[in-house]
Amino acid sequence: MKVMVVGAGKLGYKLAETMINEDIDVTLIDSNPAALERVKDHLDVLTVTANGIEIGVLKELNIETYDLLVAATSSDETNTVICSLAKKVGCKKTIARLRNPEYTEQLDFVKTEMGIDYIINPDLATANAIEKYLLKNYNFYSGDFASGKVSMVDFSINNSHDFVGKKIVELKDLDNLLITAISRGGDVIIPHGSTELIENDIIHVIGNSNNITKFNEKFSGSTMRRKNIKKAMIFGGGKIGYYLAQRLVSSNVNVTIVEQNKKRCQYLSERLENVLVIYGDGTDINLLEEEDLASMDAFIGVTGYDEQNLLMALMAKQSGVNKAIAKISRPSYVQIVDKIGLDAALNPVNITVSDILRYIRGGKVVSVSLLLGGQGEVTEIIASENLPIIGKPISQLGLPKGIIIGAIVHNGNVIIPNGKSIINANDRIIVFCLKSDMPALKMFIRPHKGGIFSELWNGNKGTR
Repeated sequence: MKVMVVGAGKLGYKLAETMINEDIDVTLIDSNPAALERVKDHLDVLTVTANGIEIGVLKELNIETYDLLVAATSSDETNTVICSLAKKVGCKKTIARLRNPEYTEQLDFVKTEMGIDYIINPDLATANAIEKYLLKNYNFYSGDFASGKVSMVDFSINNSHDFVGKKIVELKDLDNLLITAISRGGDVIIPHGSTELIENDIIHVIGNSNNITKFNEKFSGSTMRRKNIKKAMIFGGGKIGYYLAQRLVSSNVNVTIVEQNKKRCQYLSERLENVLVIYGDGTDINLLEEEDLASMDAFIGVTGYDEQNLLMALMAKQSGVNKAIAKISRPSYVQIVDKIGLDAALNPVNITVSDILRYIRGGKVVSVSLLLGGQGEVTEIIASENLPIIGKPISQLGLPKGIIIGAIVHNGNVIIPNGKSIINANDRIIVFCLKSDMPALKMFIRPHKGGIFSELWNGNKGTR
């Protein structure tokens, strides 16, 4: 499979890095030579210094031989035109990044008229992820699969005597739950029964959503700490803040936005109903206290500065706010979130890459969630009847150690599998996979003939 990515920013770089692990032939285009130098220093991809909006460049690169083009420049309009041109000169599929709220009401028209197959909006996707987390009753970050029947949670054990110093097989109250991975010092470990937990480990636990709720109630302290979100303060009135405010208000949450750009405040006031917009510096703790920060149920830092988001979310947490979330862009910051006591840190780039991976892999892959900046991922797959894993006990599949089948949903029932468990056709399986074992994961996502991913699969048959 050949993919062209136009735009070597954070999204373009992460896409290229992730696609290499999928054995995809990637070409990365950008008009900034410095941006491409950074790519060439770290990634084995073809880089081209050019303007992707020039049809002559697309023709020179034989765009008609590409299966997919992803337009990820900083301009919505440029991305739209690039996709349209690429499609007209023979590219099979196109994806455009469009972030402007004004376009959200006319996406179907834009896709139809401009020949775009799929539209991604990192800001909207991030706002949706934050809303989903805030409206959950978990005190830690979670992801849902199988239409909500299965949940996976990231839980920091800190110095809890229930976990520290104990082996996995010695843990109690984990019936019908499975620890699929351990995050330790920035690395991901696939555990076995004799793996011993140490202080500040983060365990990734998967199971039936009801059992996950019970796990939350037991190990996250008093259930009285879990309360519905009624008041939320958003630090930063950019696109993520805008989308998030819209969604929270529709869920009957009282929203306050703090934004230091006066013109942006006016824009927000005119377009958001029932939202209190405060013009001021959100890093001024006195201002936040005047706006009754301590009475908030949630604080969300979504400015363009990671450090400000992290610092003010931490300040909110220390002021007694129940849930404090920060939007971050630097993958290295993920590792410090639990150490400083925040509830969650979300990376728009990882969320967007997950969305694109799901699209590339075809209809049998329902969702993809990247963990720890892409060191691992959780994928929900609908098992096709022609897959080689159908009808065999898991113990006989010869899975690499870096691939764990965390749950099977069979006829609506959630099964936490063991070695004797069998996957049947049309089961939903939730698979945890380390980055190093991504090529082996393709055994699970081989689509029916004709899917966009089939060319990737067939093209690599000779290399397995």
